[in-house]
This record gives sequence, structure tokens and C-alpha cells, in this order.
Amino acid sequence: MLETRDLTIRFGGHVAVNAVSCSFAPGTLTAIVGPNGAGKTTYFNLISGQLKASAGTVSLDGRSLTGMAPSARTRAGLGRAFQLTNLFPHLTVLENVRLAVQATRDGTHRRGLKLWSIWSDHRDLVARADEILTQVALKAREHDAVASLPHGDQRKLEVALLIALEPKVFMFDEPTAGMNAAEAPVILDLIRQLKQDRSKTILLVEHKMDVVRELADRIIVLHNGTLVADGEPAEVIASPVVQEAYLGVSTKEAA
Repeated sequence: MLETRDLTIRFGGHVAVNAVSCSFAPGTLTAIVGPNGAGKTTYFNLISGQLKASAGTVSLDGRSLTGMAPSARTRAGLGRAFQLTNLFPHLTVLENVRLAVQATRDGTHRRGLKLWSIWSDHRDLVARADEILTQVALKAREHDAVASLPHGDQRKLEVALLIALEPKVFMFDEPTAGMNAAEAPVILDLIRQLKQDRSKTILLVEHKMDVVRELADRIIVLHNGTLVADGEPAEVIASPVVQEAYLGVSTKEAA
């Protein structure tokens, strides 16, 4: 279980995240919603270690992650897609996924030299990388340099690398942002597949309410950095205060 207790960050006199206490159980997908500036991404950054909390704690399976660097939190089981962007931008798509798979199988991200061992000696790793590329619909681009990929394919690769690292917690921050109508369903299908593994916890920051309704088991709402609602999707979406003040949609639109 992932848990935050009184998680807080201040920027000068501004409290961007205000004493948020929340726990996230395996086998659930929690959507984190709220208006622009509500603190959603900042809360994600505190959990993943991109920002240092002013107060409060983050723990996973009873182990404190507070104070750990993002890389250490990744090794502990937190996986956030954007942390992996441009891992090796001048290598191919296939090489990037192979390296992520081998890092996972080695059980550490610190054995840098071992990552460059001869791939012919690791047929199982190559097979796993190929499997993941097929899963994210990037097999046709396996020999392209990552830096040459269009935005939509870069987002797919982020998910591929995240899958390769086999985290306990998947964190997606608006995973379909900037993707066209043809590309977005691939990412959403991947998240649906990940939901089927009841040992995994999924957190999703998303502003598209149709996506939230379909995927979420639970919704939490942040406003001005404060947790203002937490519950089942139908209950939270039906709340007038959430619809009008926090989600910016009318009762008719949310019905």
C-alpha cells in the first residue's frame, strides 16, 4: 500500500499541497482530479520525489520513502512515466526497452557497465523487450532513434519503459495529453490491461472526465492543494460542489 500522511509543500508563503493524507491499495486505480493549479501534479512530484516535502511522509508497504531520491523510489517500486523519458534519446526504441528490461532483471539500476553486455547472451531479455514493444504498438518503430519519435510514440515508449521496470505503483500524469484521437486509445488500453493485475496500484491524474469515469475505481479531488473529496466515482462526480467548483462542469454535463 502506498500512503501519504500530512504531505505538504510550501513555496514561500504559498501552500501548494496542504497536509494531504491518503492511502492507495493494490488492485485499485485512483484518479486525482481538480482544476488547474489545484496541486495534482505537485502532489505527484512529492510522491515520486521530484519535489522535497516541507512536511509529511510517503511510505510504500510500510517502508518510508521520505527523503529518498527519485531513483531510489523507483527501485523501491514507484514507477512514474515521465521519469523515464529520453532515457537514451540517441539509441533506438528497442535498445531503450532492452536496457530497461535488463536493469529490472539485474535487480538494480546501479550496475551501469552490465547494461552494455552483449545482447546475444540475453535472449530472454530481448524476447521480453519485443513483447513489450508489441504490447504498446511500437514494434514497427523498434529500430528508430528515440529522439526522432513523434510525441504520441514518445508517450507510448514512456509506458513501455514503465512496464519494463515492473513497479508496484504506476503513476500516470495525463497520459494522453498531446495525443491525437487515433493515438490515445492505445495508452488507455494499456492502462486497462495494467488494471487486470490486482497486485498493482495505479494513480492517474486526468482532466478528461469520460476517461476518469471509465477507468477509475475511486476519485480524489484536490482544490488549492487540499483534499476536498474522496470516494467512488459516481458519488464524487454527482457532488454539486465538485462538479461546479472543482471540475468546472455542470450537473447536466456530468449526468
